[in-house]
Amino acid sequence: MSALPSIDTVDVKGKTLLIRADLNVPAKDGVVTDATRLERFAPTVKELSEKGGRIVILAHFGRPKGKPDPEFTLKPVAEKLGEILGRPVAFAEDCVGEAAKTVVSGLKDGDVAVLENLRFHAEEEKNDEGFARQLAELGDIYVNDAFSCAHRAHASTHALAKLLPAYAGPSLLAEVNALEAALTKPERPVAAVVGGAKVSTKIGVLEFLVPKMDHLVIGGGMANTFLAAQGFDVGKSLFEADAKDTALKVMKLAEESGCKLHLPVDVVAASEFKAHAENETVDAKAIPADKMALDVGPKTADAVIAALSECRTLLWNGPLGAFEIQPFDAATNKVALAAAKLTTEGKLVTVAGGGDTVAALNASGAADDFTYLSTAGGAFLEWLEGKELPGIEVLRKG
Repeated sequence: MSALPSIDTVDVKGKTLLIRADLNVPAKDGVVTDATRLERFAPTVKELSEKGGRIVILAHFGRPKGKPDPEFTLKPVAEKLGEILGRPVAFAEDCVGEAAKTVVSGLKDGDVAVLENLRFHAEEEKNDEGFARQLAELGDIYVNDAFSCAHRAHASTHALAKLLPAYAGPSLLAEVNALEAALTKPERPVAAVVGGAKVSTKIGVLEFLVPKMDHLVIGGGMANTFLAAQGFDVGKSLFEADAKDTALKVMKLAEESGCKLHLPVDVVAASEFKAHAENETVDAKAIPADKMALDVGPKTADAVIAALSECRTLLWNGPLGAFEIQPFDAATNKVALAAAKLTTEGKLVTVAGGGDTVAALNASGAADDFTYLSTAGGAFLEWLEGKELPGIEVLRKG
């Protein structure tokens, strides 16, 4: 796999850099409610600004359906980025045309500007070359620092990269390097924890991972489908009847490839899906008919931790139970904290990603000790499926 060209190797002084960033942050009533992505991106801006680059940030925000919508303006996001950077950030009322040109032409070395939402133009999501050319007119160099958007072949992630000298930004490089280290050339033994509600949404991930893993832990609602596929009664538990054959196929593939599959041996079951619902821990093969499994049990959690203690690398995508409500977050928390401890002791490289996964690890208090935490959702999943990401491949091909 050819290396990605890094912007770190380029003299950017006096050059206008078009940086594709992910500024799609949670906001309410024009106020940013979670600035995590901005805080992660800020070092890229500071570094390139200090080197004398003129920084022009391209980003999307929400789903404005290809036309201007004040609800999805990037202006408050630009202001929040300015707060984080501790300096003024210029804002252009459009990402192309005179409004953009006026702001960009006024930048001096080291200045920073954010252009209005790319998705105010339908051409962005159509990967329109004409729109990409309008963007390209604004800069000298293209930098993609948004791994989370790299699975989309949009004008700002794909077509634009073909029109200017194109490089990977520090955040994108860090993400790709972390994922390649965990998936392409991991230190073995290597384990994957795959959870979530449905097998059907993770078929590609499971089929791609199984031959590459020494251990595969199945958790969440999807574990119920594996139990049901083996003929066990799962009571009122969430499971996919039409995905039983897929579960059996994954089990057969694991056996053939020498991957040890870890399914629940016990579960925490309750009659209703609500916080602090009355519950009991039962054998995974004996879930009461009137109850549903909402978490894997303590024996299962201990078995997973024992497996991880023998491993050197861990990939994690998806919680083990209904982590949003207590006490059904117990197994996820227990395993996450154990993995974090192994990481701080230098015994395990831990790479995790996906929205629910990040939320669960943050809630457990383990997130900060993981080796790498990816905030990318779709891009992380497609990477785990072995798919080529258009925004990455276009940089490789130069």
